[in-house]
Amino acid sequence: MRFDIATLFPELMENYLSASVIGRAREKGIFTAECHNIRDYAFNKHRRVDDTPYSERQGMLMQAEPIYRCWQAVCDMTRKQPHVIYMSPQGKTLTQKRCIELSKMDNIFILCGHYEGVDERIINKIVDEEISIGDYVLTGGELPALVLIDSVARMLDGVLAQEDGYMDESHYSGLLEYPQYTRPEVWEGMAVPPLLLSGHHANIAKWRREQRLITTLRKRPELLDKLSLSDEDLAIIHKAMEEDGQIV
Repeated sequence: MRFDIATLFPELMENYLSASVIGRAREKGIFTAECHNIRDYAFNKHRRVDDTPYSERQGMLMQAEPIYRCWQAVCDMTRKQPHVIYMSPQGKTLTQKRCIELSKMDNIFILCGHYEGVDERIINKIVDEEISIGDYVLTGGELPALVLIDSVARMLDGVLAQEDGYMDESHYSGLLEYPQYTRPEVWEGMAVPPLLLSGHHANIAKWRREQRLITTLRKRPELLDKLSLSDEDLAIIHKAMEEDGQIV
């Protein structure tokens, strides 16, 4: 899989993409990530890529031409048109489901806006979808782009120590993850649930399912509305609601 990132701050992107799990996977060649400085495609000697918008709004807007030239260069390099994502607060909110879908693509070109955003014409010309990481505004698209790359790349075989390690994590199946514990067995008077020390895999699996349901109920109850729950699941939820003093 290949990511091409069009940005004004390639050094910022490189620092993260060269570190930790993602950095090791990139170094092994599990995926490729190339950062392209949009200023390199400017058509003036000062490498300026922004200008004032045609309105009374204050601020600067990124021009279409340098971005288009960057995209064209990537298309020429890869000999195909990548799937283009513009990181924007106007986009659809990134979900685990979308990350899984994107992880099956071969080439993704990510456009990082800055200032007041980008000329609308470049969106109309090359962008396939706009993605947001939340209902708030950041100073640029670099952080959202890194969130996207991290969440998609870790779905690829060989990135995590266990290939299916992400399947138990929050949101993969629609539920949040169960609580986890490590040594010491007792800390500040709080003990690890005895069942987890039993070695009984079937009972532990059942406990994990129960805890995923309860954790989701208490932290993100709206997620349960989207799931098809068994009678056993509903019984667990109702019992937890009674214990919490909620009306069932």
